[in-house]
Amino acid sequence: MKKIMIVDDEMISLMMTEHILSTEYNTICASSGQEAISLYEQERPDMVLSDLRMPGMSGYELQQRLQKMFSETIPFMFMTADSDDETESKGFENGALDFIRKPFRADVLLRRVGNILQTVEQIQGLKKAAVTDPMTGLLNKASAQEEIGVLCRSASGVLMMIDLDSFKLVNDIYGHAMGDKVLIRFAEIIRSAVRSTDLVGRMGGDEFIAFCQNIPDESVIAKKSEYINSRLVESAKEFMGEDMNIPLGASLGCVMAPEEGDNFHDLYKKADKALYNVKQHGKHGYAFYKDDSGSEGIAGERVTDLANTFMILKERNPAKGAFVLSYEHFRSVFRFLYRITGNYKKEIWMAMFTLIEKDGADIEMSQAEASDAFFSILCNSLRQSDIVTEQGKNQFLAVLYELSRANMDQVMIRVMDNWKEDPASHSYSIVYEMDIMK
Repeated sequence: MKKIMIVDDEMISLMMTEHILSTEYNTICASSGQEAISLYEQERPDMVLSDLRMPGMSGYELQQRLQKMFSETIPFMFMTADSDDETESKGFENGALDFIRKPFRADVLLRRVGNILQTVEQIQGLKKAAVTDPMTGLLNKASAQEEIGVLCRSASGVLMMIDLDSFKLVNDIYGHAMGDKVLIRFAEIIRSAVRSTDLVGRMGGDEFIAFCQNIPDESVIAKKSEYINSRLVESAKEFMGEDMNIPLGASLGCVMAPEEGDNFHDLYKKADKALYNVKQHGKHGYAFYKDDSGSEGIAGERVTDLANTFMILKERNPAKGAFVLSYEHFRSVFRFLYRITGNYKKEIWMAMFTLIEKDGADIEMSQAEASDAFFSILCNSLRQSDIVTEQGKNQFLAVLYELSRANMDQVMIRVMDNWKEDPASHSYSIVYEMDIMK
C-alpha cells in the first residue's frame, strides 16, 4: 500500500484529510514543516500532501528543503484555502504535481492523489527502462559508467571488470537462446555475489562491471571470484547437462579506489589491464592492478617457475569426452597436428559427420535440436584426447589422435550405435566420411 505524508498546521483539516486518505493509503501526519522533515527521513513516503501557508515553514519551503536534502524529485501536492490564481501558479512553478483548494470533496481528493501516484509510477518505469540493460536488468553501459563514476569520486572500494570466459562456445554449440539464458544467470550470480548497496552493470556482450564499497582486503574478492566461478559451472550444467564440457568461467580484473585514483576512466583502464593479466594466465580467477601487473600471475601471485606456469596453463577440471573447440581454435589445432604427422608419422584421423533429414519421416524435433543431440553424443563417444567442433548448423568435425584403422572403425560404430538410441535418429540420419591425415 502506498504511503502518503499529510502536512497541515490546522488540526481539524489534518484529521479530516487523514480520514479520507486512510481508506486507501497508509498515512503519516505532521503538523509543521520541521516535523515533516524528521518524519520524511524515517518513513520515506511515496508522496507529500502539504498545506501552503503554515507558520515557521511554508509548503513551498518544505518542498525545497526536502528536495535539497535528499537530492531527488519528491511528488508534492499542495492544498490551500486561498482562491488566488497566482498562488496556484507559484505552486506549479515550484514543481508541484497538483493543487487542490479547501474545502474539497473526498472523491476529488482521492482521484487526484491516485492520478499523481499513477503518473509517478509511469515516470519511474520510463527512467528504469532508460538506465537498465533489457536482458539482465542490471545498469546499462551509460548508466553504469555514470553512477559508478560518482562512487569512484566519493567512496572507497574495488572496481571490477568481470568477463565471461569461453562464452562464444555456448552460442556456437548450443545456440543463441542458450547463450541468453547463460548471460541472464551470470548476471544474477554477480548480483548475488555483491551487496545491495554495490553497483553492477553490463558493459555489453559478456563483459560486466561492478563497484564494491569498503572492501577491507583482497581475500573478500578472492571469495567472490570463487563463488562466481563455482555457481556459473553449476548453472551451466543445469542448463546444458552434466556432460557439458565448455570451459566456462569468470575472469575478474580489479583496481582499488581511491588508492589507484578516483577518476572512473583511469580506474577502468587499470581494471582492464588487470583483466588482461588474468586472461593471459589461465582465466577463471582474479588479479589486482599494480604498476608491474604485466608480470603478475592469476590472483596476484607472481609466476616464478615452470611448475607454477604448468598450474596456470593446464585445463581445470577437464570434463569427460572429447575436447570441444570453436571452429577457429579447431583449425589452429588441426594445423599443428598436421605438422606432427609430417614430421613424426603419427596416425591421426579426421572425421566429418553430416546430419540429414530422412525422406518421408515424421519430424519430431527441429534440426537445431537434433544437431545439439548428435553433437552431445559425439563428444561423449570420444576420448578426452580427441577434439571436436561444429562446421555450420548440421556438420561436425572430429580429430582422433593415434588410432589404428581397426580402432577407428570401432569408434565410428560406437558413435552410430549411440545415435540410433536417440529419439532424434527417427527423423534424421547421420552420414560420415573419415580419412587419415597425410
